[in-house]
Amino acid sequence: MGEDDGLAWRERQRRAVRAHAEADGRRRAAEQAGAAQIVAWFVAEATRRGLPTTRLHARSYDGRGRYRTQLTGWYVDRARTRAVDTAGRWYLLTVPASLRALVLGADPPPSPAPLIVGEGGRDGESIPLRDLLARLLDEGAGPG
Repeated sequence: MGEDDGLAWRERQRRAVRAHAEADGRRRAAEQAGAAQIVAWFVAEATRRGLPTTRLHARSYDGRGRYRTQLTGWYVDRARTRAVDTAGRWYLLTVPASLRALVLGADPPPSPAPLIVGEGGRDGESIPLRDLLARLLDEGAGPG
């Protein structure tokens, strides 16, 4: 194999890696868009049904601290670590422990909602996002 063959092979490999990464990015974007639509449906339906909201709290990563937030919405799991706010944003309500958060409250950033909640978790339990949110609507009050 000559030097030109090696260069051509490396270029083909670079193109294949780039194409794979672009396809993965498109797949992730489509999943995030689909999940965002499901969350928007949930907020509209919860509002229409008068599902009560609550002031959301965040927990420290180690589980010892509990912090106020400025968020209002619905917890979507029994551990109260995932929630949807009234604006239709998805939150993971875990933050680093800090004295500042204890005094001033925590400000967790929104994150993209997953299509499958709990996928890849250690406990092996996962549920499609639509099923989880539909169950919350049927229960009328949320988990916990």
